[in-house]
Amino acid sequence: MTRPNHNGLEPIRFAYWVPNVSGGLVISKIEQRTSWDADYNRKLAQIAEEAGFDYALTQIRFTAGYGAEYQHESVAFSHALLAATSTIKVIAALLPGPWNPTIAAKQIATISQLTNGRIAINVVSGWFSGEFRAIGEPWLDHDERYRRSEEFIRALRGIWTQDDFSFRGDFYRYTNYTLKPKPADPQPEIFQGGSSRAARDMAARVSDWYFTNGNTPEGIRAQVDDIQAKAAANGHSVKVGVNAFVIARDTEEEARAVLQEIIDNADPDAVKAFGHEVKNAGKASPEGEGNWAKSSFEDLVQYNDGFKTNLIGTPDQIAERIVALKDAGVDLALLAFLHFQEEVAYFGAHIIPKVRALEAARERRAEAA
Repeated sequence: MTRPNHNGLEPIRFAYWVPNVSGGLVISKIEQRTSWDADYNRKLAQIAEEAGFDYALTQIRFTAGYGAEYQHESVAFSHALLAATSTIKVIAALLPGPWNPTIAAKQIATISQLTNGRIAINVVSGWFSGEFRAIGEPWLDHDERYRRSEEFIRALRGIWTQDDFSFRGDFYRYTNYTLKPKPADPQPEIFQGGSSRAARDMAARVSDWYFTNGNTPEGIRAQVDDIQAKAAANGHSVKVGVNAFVIARDTEEEARAVLQEIIDNADPDAVKAFGHEVKNAGKASPEGEGNWAKSSFEDLVQYNDGFKTNLIGTPDQIAERIVALKDAGVDLALLAFLHFQEEVAYFGAHIIPKVRALEAARERRAEAA
């Protein structure tokens, strides 16, 4: 028996990683017809909107590394994409430490007012200690970073929903603070990532959405069951998104050949350095592992284990695998591509309709049953 996602028969949603950072979404020297510049990304956002994507996720980087030499700031870049589109939501990545809730709340509230509520945020707790050291920010212990992120989220929600907001945390404090205007309705959705115990527990208390690294349906199901049980116990509701790298070709052999070419052209020093950094961050957690604990060299070529999700093959194969992810409890697929503009368009033309057809067939069977 298949396991429906916790929202029953709601269609799975789609998001894409915005390449506002140079180097694309793989640590590889393979040719990529993808650009980090503004004109390319405005056009990409329009293509994604037309293709049926619900969200775009901008990245936040403050320092160069792992093939990402250039980076546009996430909030300003998100607003540029929103100005070029009309329906897609853009998720701006925020990093507590460099951001405080006061500035973030005001930035996002203003953009929400200007775009009729099409802005969301992704709270990134941080995994790159070198980045924090480079900009003079304290590098907290693993669980302390998530404790700060939780306070950050609680402060944002309070500022956005209350007048005379007061809050006494270990990291942030407010006394009778009122922000006007507040965000447009609906309130900005709050996303977060992480696979550690602290990350899942935080999501089960305060976040609207939980992003996890790429994984098999079985691996994802275990995480979903855990987080949903915790959320229910807290009287909270949280949706789940999973990272995936898509390689769609006419045959599975062609798709696998592209994957192999990406890996064969990987930058070994950059991949190893990235792996060292992220695995050290995971080892610092009390349970001794994090998002990338079981990632091989090949997995690490894609920043967030996107190859593991196995959306690599023909459109039919990929559509079936997406529905399997939905059965495992996934509400949103966060996707990356090699050549973003043309492959996002292809995904919208050839894969999303197949996913919707499979969902509709299941709904008919459920109604008949």
